[in-house]
Amino acid sequence: MEKFRHVIDLLVKYHTVLGYSLLSLLTAGGERLFSNVVFQCPCSAIWNLPYSLVFLLVPALILFLLGCLLSTSAKKFMTGCCAPREVEEESSEDGPGLCVSTAMCCHFTLVTALAPITWIAVALLGGGFYECAASGSMWVSRLLCPDQEVACSEQLPQVPCQKAKSEKVQELLKELKAHSQVAGWILIALVVIALLISTSVTRCRSPVNFLHLKFWKLYGKKEEEVFMNEAKKQATELAEENVKCFFDGSKPKEFKLPNSKAWEKISLQETFSPGSHYYSVLHKYVNKK
Repeated sequence: MEKFRHVIDLLVKYHTVLGYSLLSLLTAGGERLFSNVVFQCPCSAIWNLPYSLVFLLVPALILFLLGCLLSTSAKKFMTGCCAPREVEEESSEDGPGLCVSTAMCCHFTLVTALAPITWIAVALLGGGFYECAASGSMWVSRLLCPDQEVACSEQLPQVPCQKAKSEKVQELLKELKAHSQVAGWILIALVVIALLISTSVTRCRSPVNFLHLKFWKLYGKKEEEVFMNEAKKQATELAEENVKCFFDGSKPKEFKLPNSKAWEKISLQETFSPGSHYYSVLHKYVNKK
């Protein structure tokens, strides 16, 4: 029982990393299945390039758009951002600054781009999409067939289907696959370097030290957990009261709920400042109130 509880604790602690890993594995497996079952290179000088680009880029775009729709950060950032605001005489809390908004956009864009980048990287390592696309490209044809017979350019689109008449031309398939795999590893290396740089810059510019940062993140998780539990409790009580009064025909008792301005203020994004001692906008709101 203790071992099982220890495993559960590890899953809860590293649920974000495990979730991203599972998403990457599912995307990689889906790409392999997709390329082996659905993708069939037409081996045509006209259709090879557009057909392959559609299979390479359109699923990546769909994964990116689905990630944007399902991203909690994107929903929180975009909800109400275009709604008109009433002008008040009293000073009101400002929204997130340009730097904070830019950092938020970059963060959920990178997270959302994980699945599309995995799709493209696995596709390039497999080589099938690139081989078909490059064989129908005039630029690649000039690169691979500079000194060979004129028939090389005509037979090159047939290479992915193993239908090239010349053995020398058919051997160019190995070179195309090498190009694809090198591009795949370069893409993976660039993504890892970008993650390393962004993580290093974020850590270096952190306003607090390591232990204080861990406490800040722990507080944020606990505050969200307690907030959701209390919100469910309040919503349940209000719903039960309204339904009961509807059927009984009685007058509902008064519920003290936050007004729209209060909800708007605690929904703002704010970076932690060591001098303020406020760990969230909710913490700041209840203390200033």
